Amino acid sequence: MALAPDRIQALGDELFAALRTRTALAPLTAREPALDLDDAYRISLRLLERRCAQGERVVGKKIGVTSKAVQDMLGVHQPDFGFLLDAMQVADGATLSLAQLKLIQPRAEGEIAFVLKRDLQGPGVTEAQVLEATDYVCPCFEIVDSRIRDWQIKIEDTVADNASCGVFALGEARADPQALDLAAVKMDLRKNGAHAVTGYGSAVQGHPATAVAWLANTLGKFGIPFLAGEIILSGSLAPLLPIAPGDRFEMQLAGIGGATIAFEP
Repeated sequence: MALAPDRIQALGDELFAALRTRTALAPLTAREPALDLDDAYRISLRLLERRCAQGERVVGKKIGVTSKAVQDMLGVHQPDFGFLLDAMQVADGATLSLAQLKLIQPRAEGEIAFVLKRDLQGPGVTEAQVLEATDYVCPCFEIVDSRIRDWQIKIEDTVADNASCGVFALGEARADPQALDLAAVKMDLRKNGAHAVTGYGSAVQGHPATAVAWLANTLGKFGIPFLAGEIILSGSLAPLLPIAPGDRFEMQLAGIGGATIAFEP
């Protein structure tokens, strides 16, 4: 049975307060055993509403929990999605303050980002249509975070929490997605100068464009389109890496380029 509208609103407000005060909550699923995915998406929309009411604006969408490595790490075994807001975007090469960004328990992931040149709306969007609608792809660091204590999440918890969004940085490199085999793109990610993980585009549902098409079609059921100019994050190519003050991360995507992000001690 669906949660009552006032309970949906209260949980969305609770997540918004946790985001603003840099505090973690007990899992929503532990407190609301009846919480289902539809409820979770309604909660996420309340969280989005609160952020937009303070002047933030949607600049794209993200797919979460797409690779088996991340699914196994989090114990969540299906993809989800969230909204990207302008306040989440930070500059490539920046050195960031975890406290200033209100990050609680951040983890770094390397991704291929798609920037669209025209609108797309599901259902029925194909991988080929995704590639045709994409202006360029670029390297991206997404810093995921959870307002749920100790990452003790089920799929409903991360969905309600806007797919555990934190911040993201797009690398300056640009590549034509139709000139590359995105499934074969290799990512090398270094942490504090040492090799940390290797990943491939195929880790994301077999092909990053497959993941993006899935999101276009999933959002289409809600009447939500992709818009020209939007940024679509296709999902992590490798297991997430914990972040501590003073850490520095560097990524190279073969045939595309690199990105760097660092954190103040």
